[in-house]
Amino acid sequence: MLWAGVGLLVVLPMVALLVMIKLNQFDAMTTAGEQQQLPPEPVNVMKVREARWQPKVAAVGSVVAVQGALLRIEAEGIVNSIGFEAGARVEAGDVLLRLDAELEQAQLREAESAAALARLSFRRAQQLRRSQSISQSELDQVSANLKQSQARVDFFRALINRKTLRAPFAGQVGIRQISQGQFLDKGSAVVSLQSLDPVYVDFSLPQQRLADLQQGLAVTITSDSYPEQAFAGKVSGFNPEIDAVTRSVRAQATLANPDGRLRPGMFVAVNMQLARSNTVLLIPQTAVVHGPYGDAVFVLEEGEQAADGASSLVVQSRPVRLGVRRGDFVAVTEGLAVDERVVSTGVFKLRPGMVVVVDNSLAPDFKLDPQPGNS
Repeated sequence: MLWAGVGLLVVLPMVALLVMIKLNQFDAMTTAGEQQQLPPEPVNVMKVREARWQPKVAAVGSVVAVQGALLRIEAEGIVNSIGFEAGARVEAGDVLLRLDAELEQAQLREAESAAALARLSFRRAQQLRRSQSISQSELDQVSANLKQSQARVDFFRALINRKTLRAPFAGQVGIRQISQGQFLDKGSAVVSLQSLDPVYVDFSLPQQRLADLQQGLAVTITSDSYPEQAFAGKVSGFNPEIDAVTRSVRAQATLANPDGRLRPGMFVAVNMQLARSNTVLLIPQTAVVHGPYGDAVFVLEEGEQAADGASSLVVQSRPVRLGVRRGDFVAVTEGLAVDERVVSTGVFKLRPGMVVVVDNSLAPDFKLDPQPGNS
């Protein structure tokens, strides 16, 4: 026990001395860390700029053919010949279908013979009437027979004509719904015919936009079928009344469609450019920090002056309210002023009060209308 006590008396002072040395080392490291300054963080910077934008209204619409119809035959009979191929383009007046009209042709020849005889009889009757050989009533009867005979000729010609289906306008035909030798009832569907250039796009806007709606406004149409292509057109008309159920107004735009990419029934996105313009403040969308309490940007401010009199740059977080987006930019409605400098990229690595240095050597080229490969 004696030796244990002596050992403790010897060890305890040595442990205490080691602890004191380590504490002094930790204090020195902490003081050095507090006095140490990190090098400035390089950042891309852009000035808040002012621009005039024409507001756009987004909507969804459907493509409608300027002329389009499901063609049907007006008579009944057996299909004699088909004059089109599926998907082909036809011109107005082209024969698409003929039904067998052999019986009607025979009846027409009979009616034409009867009409020719009635015409000769009428001429003879006119001569006899001039010589007072027949009465006026007999001449009237012959004249009526001639008109009746001519009417029968017109009837059979019209019947034969109804057994021939012609394209009412130029366009593209679809898949045929009949076959050679098939018997068709009156009104049977034959083929769809659509005129694809130009086309209409029908869309609806809320009644709040009625004051902005006018003919001639530019519209841009996009479709998920062609994600990298936009189609330009203009508003060509709109309904004078508001839909009582949806409280919206129906509008229509006309677009050129020379390559036939837009097809009737296609779903499209519509952006209509309004006639008025607004002044807005623009910053890159990559400058915005989206947080749980709202949006913010990092603004450059003058920091403390160094011993040589030069002042440093620091960033401070500032809440903003955002407006519409277009291309790589977003409009700021509150929180910034013209020519203030904001950090345009890499905002996730910053914190308020951090010292920075401007380096725009690798800054991206922000555009209002970026194209694939430009942003």
